[in-house]
Amino acid sequence: MKIVLFTHPSFLRYQSMPRFAQMIVNGMHSKGHEIKAWSPKPFFFKWALNKPKLEKWFGYLDQFVVFPIQVKIRLLSTDKNTLFVFADNALGPWVPLVSNRPHVVHCHDFLAQQAALGMLAESKTAKTGTYYQSFIRWGYRQAENFICISKKTQTDLLSFLDKKPKTARVVYNGLNQNFSPADNVQEVRIQLSSQFNIDLSQGFLLHVGGNAFYKNKMGVLEIYDQWNQDFAGQIPLLLIGEVPSEQLKTFASASAATNRIHFISNIDDKQLQLFYQAASVMVFPSLYEGFGWPIVEAMASGTLVITTNEDPMKEVAGHEGFYVAKRPSNTEELLNWKKKAAQVVENVLQLSPEQENLAIAASVLRSKLFSAEEFMDAIEIAYQEILETK
Repeated sequence: MKIVLFTHPSFLRYQSMPRFAQMIVNGMHSKGHEIKAWSPKPFFFKWALNKPKLEKWFGYLDQFVVFPIQVKIRLLSTDKNTLFVFADNALGPWVPLVSNRPHVVHCHDFLAQQAALGMLAESKTAKTGTYYQSFIRWGYRQAENFICISKKTQTDLLSFLDKKPKTARVVYNGLNQNFSPADNVQEVRIQLSSQFNIDLSQGFLLHVGGNAFYKNKMGVLEIYDQWNQDFAGQIPLLLIGEVPSEQLKTFASASAATNRIHFISNIDDKQLQLFYQAASVMVFPSLYEGFGWPIVEAMASGTLVITTNEDPMKEVAGHEGFYVAKRPSNTEELLNWKKKAAQVVENVLQLSPEQENLAIAASVLRSKLFSAEEFMDAIEIAYQEILETK
């Protein structure tokens, strides 16, 4: 096959999307296919001089004025049997450029779309953001073929389309790093304790994720604080991801367990793998997700996962996950939610060694459903079928 992969521009500094795109590039290359990546270059963006507002608007010029012109020129010399792949549904505005050629759009989540339409009570979108999401929606609605990372994402996609697509199949994400259980968990904990100057010898609660509202980082802090109150918990909480917001830091400072709450940023992939291996339990009570990478990453690392009792988190963790209800927006219900979630944490931590070993073995086995090899095999089949039925 000849494939052109549309990807996000590198100057937008995304993290997970470049990894996803690179996984496709590497996987298709390894299978003997010819694949090229197309993305905007920073012509106007580089003149923004690190001013966020200018970067935003100059970036739009590069993405939606300069790049479409470049694409139209490239198409003149591109083989007619080329498959055009969009690494993300957020790249919708470029879909019309190749809508009359074989194409497919990878769909990750529609949270920004839902927020812009007022469908998410926890998130409000500014007017300019609403227009931008409408522009994205106008674009991907012109596509005919889609690949969704979960059944939840598939359901959301179909709710936004004007007509039934030719294809809208589900292909679960594959792990794009080598996550596996530690040979000796205690040695890893000692290593991390020394490296980060935190006593992790007795284990720790772990959360991995950014500061986006749907990651529910505040909920993680609330659960941990309640667990400390109700069960006199002593092991630390580590939140790995972006530098915490002022709101998160304020809550952590006011907690009776403040000395055991640690925000950790700017770690490399190897360090992340070690944290997953050494954790006592992963706490991942997201409000919404498209898939939920950390769930599988933790399971593959031999760490049990507590997550939200809703899809796609349930879809990914399956019977091997431990569940809490979605955090309520009603403050009157919040205390009850925190107490019940804290009880789940305590229940997992109090598993007998035999119960824990069985649960870990089941989790590791579950994670193998989301291998990079199975992902690449499935999308290769999907790509070939789209080309054959163009």
